[in-house]
Amino acid sequence: MEFSILEKNILKAKGLSDATVTALIEAGIASRGDLQTVGDAATLGELVSGIDPAVAGKVMEWATGQAQTKAAGASGNVVGGNVVLDTADVVYCVHCGAKQPKDYKSGDLCIACGKQAEPILSCFWCSASGPGKFCRTCGAEFVPTAELDLAVLLRHEGLPKDDIPKKLRGMSGEEKDVLWGRVRKMRG
Repeated sequence: MEFSILEKNILKAKGLSDATVTALIEAGIASRGDLQTVGDAATLGELVSGIDPAVAGKVMEWATGQAQTKAAGASGNVVGGNVVLDTADVVYCVHCGAKQPKDYKSGDLCIACGKQAEPILSCFWCSASGPGKFCRTCGAEFVPTAELDLAVLLRHEGLPKDDIPKKLRGMSGEEKDVLWGRVRKMRG
């Protein structure tokens, strides 16, 4: 069994020359299955001299199907990738991403970075407080504590609950300063 015309064209598109494809066949690599048996670019380079390591990497990605997995991962549609499932009670630090121990309670400090792993935040919409990214009472996305007053002001102005966090993230520092001026006027 030998490389089909299509497979030879793919190998050439990956950077191999006709002479290198012939050298592959002479080395006993005559099909995509043989390339899968080779396994990696370093071994391919050892079997057939004169192959550029970058080209060998492209050839092996194609032969092993890793190119599809990388492309799918880049587009967000992972096919055949590794999946890690955690139980619902697993908590990761919002600052450094470290997994917290099983005896973790809301408000505890992270075992890796020492910051509050899951800060308790106040909701700008219903005034409830709790951990996480969303209010467990009304479902509003939490805003940083420093911007809570700005979010409350936007709520009083009639902005929808889901638009307030997005608007705050999209505002420049100058725009937030203008809002802070309005907050101060309301307090005074």
